[in-house]
Amino acid sequence: MRMKELVNKEVLDGNIRIIGKVQEIIFDEDTFEITDLVVKKIGISEQIRDSENVIPVELVKAIGDKVLLKSDDDI
Repeated sequence: MRMKELVNKEVLDGNIRIIGKVQEIIFDEDTFEITDLVVKKIGISEQIRDSENVIPVELVKAIGDKVLLKSDDDI
């Protein structure tokens, strides 16, 4: 998967609730490995709180049509 294909994918939490969309990808400049995803919140939560979360790639369970984060059981 190319990085540009990852941007704007919806991100689902471990309970399959949409928490936002991938806005940016942070990578290690030495290894070029993705380290974090910057997720922009969508909906009403965007207006109430800080509208971005930085999510470590270790918390990602799967990437397909959407990005699925690990649940508490997976951690």
